Amino acid sequence: MNLAEAIINKNVEKHPVKSAIGFKKKDGWKELSWKKFNEIIFKTANSLKNAGIEENDKVAIYAENSAEWMIFDLAVLSIGAITVPIYSTNNAEQAEYIINDSQSKAILVGDQQQYDACLAILQKEESVLQTIIISKKAVWIKKEFGSFYLEDFIAKASPEFEIIKKKYEDIATLIYTSGTTGTPKGVMLTHGNFVKAFDAHFEFFKFKNFEEELSLAFLPLTHVFERSWSLLCLYGGARVYFLEDPKDIAKALEEVKPTMMCAVPRFFQKVYAGVLEKAEESSPFKKKIFNWALEVGKQTAELRRKDQPVPFGLNLKHSVANALVFNKVKQKMGGRLWFLPCGGASVSPDVTRLFEAMGLHITVGYGLTETTATLTAFPLAHFEHGTCGLPLPGVEIRIGENDEIQAKGNGVMKGYYNKPEETQKVFTEDGWFKTGDAGKFDEKGNLIITDRIKDLMKTSNGKYIAPQQIENILTNNNFISQIVLIAEGRQFVSALIVPNFEFLKDYLKKINIPFTNWEEIVQKKEINDFYKDKIKELQNHLSDFEKVKKFTLMPAEFEIGSGEITPTLKVKRNVVLKKYADIIEKMY
Repeated sequence: MNLAEAIINKNVEKHPVKSAIGFKKKDGWKELSWKKFNEIIFKTANSLKNAGIEENDKVAIYAENSAEWMIFDLAVLSIGAITVPIYSTNNAEQAEYIINDSQSKAILVGDQQQYDACLAILQKEESVLQTIIISKKAVWIKKEFGSFYLEDFIAKASPEFEIIKKKYEDIATLIYTSGTTGTPKGVMLTHGNFVKAFDAHFEFFKFKNFEEELSLAFLPLTHVFERSWSLLCLYGGARVYFLEDPKDIAKALEEVKPTMMCAVPRFFQKVYAGVLEKAEESSPFKKKIFNWALEVGKQTAELRRKDQPVPFGLNLKHSVANALVFNKVKQKMGGRLWFLPCGGASVSPDVTRLFEAMGLHITVGYGLTETTATLTAFPLAHFEHGTCGLPLPGVEIRIGENDEIQAKGNGVMKGYYNKPEETQKVFTEDGWFKTGDAGKFDEKGNLIITDRIKDLMKTSNGKYIAPQQIENILTNNNFISQIVLIAEGRQFVSALIVPNFEFLKDYLKKINIPFTNWEEIVQKKEINDFYKDKIKELQNHLSDFEKVKKFTLMPAEFEIGSGEITPTLKVKRNVVLKKYADIIEKMY
């Protein structure tokens, strides 16, 4: 079964005039019906065939999120070719590596920088790249070098097309893992990986009226999490709106009013920190109301978690708590969100409990690119905070050597493209995929991640440090935006800390320190003392050997462009440690 066929055919037949996707044009959001969406996909598929793209050829996408991104992806799949996504934030060198390694013959680009990079690659003698398709007319192109605006590329094509039949084991996509270490590897995911994973989600969650849901795609579609989630939504007949610039998320939430949206822990941590900060700054009376509402919310959420009825009196109190406190937060997120898949890193139980109290269900999950995203997830009820939930149907998990989580099942990849040795390294002799994460099960069968095996640090005193847990505790605070722990081979734990500059700027006003520049501000004794007190308070329940003893405040955020963080905002520890080696040494 071709993944494109599984998504398009049944939905076009079932509800041709219902909206399938949404996107922003100038100041307003527009929609395409399933019939129109289908026509454009098929016109694009015919145009790709006319341009010489054949079954099993590789076709890349190097662009920001957009309706065109998804149309192109489904068109590539429809002709039986293989989609190769490239992060829009990747530089020319990174894009060239993926295009060459995958041997992509055509590519869709979004902006001028991406086009210029691809034009330079196409002009090289050894390149197999033949065609560049550009989604925006604002980009200046050289038509004589196989360059076409998407609109012109598909203008004369027929909207009639028969989707190429595929087997479950046929490759649908190569997703290059950005990874926090090493050279990117092309993860081979099949049509069956996606279709079976989608069916497992619907069996697991037993959604009601899924076709009425609306998802906002703001994480990069290049990442397996957003792409799988958006395709799953379309597979189930829900609408998906595409946000091009993730920085516009606050505005888009209020305009689109989604009911579902996948996000990474950093998004939820920011909301959590903002809510607590606002409460902290309120008058004693308002603070009292907030604390009362939170207690009512937690009691209600706990009963719902256990799937027990909420007594009339508590329900009434919850309505008042909603009106006085929670609705203000929920309205800023559009007012209709209820289902929020969360992955990419661990999320603190304090965060999930607060959201649950407000009536927003964060569905914590665990998975990797190599497992078509989800292996485990919170069910809608009977989930356990602080865990990653239960395995999905068709997924088997065991704990192997060094507490490593190992998996088998529908979503597990075919292997790494053209890297048989690398593939062999991540599978056991009896066929289990080795995740590289350490974990355990609780007594109810929920998976708990203890840390990345590669990230576990051993101090010079022989103590093991699991950095993610400590970093989570500290970044849950609204004054800390990013943090990297250092402990490997050292006598104590230190950290590089990126302040939340927005909150820190407000604090400077309160203590009458004039703002000059961040280089100067982070050196000030008053600011360092303020952070010393905050860190001491946040980690008071940790063992002494786990506590951050020294830290350096950084004057700027870690950046995607400089390779310090991945496009899903995970810090590339080895890059940061190397780049700031001098600063780290000064702390010891």
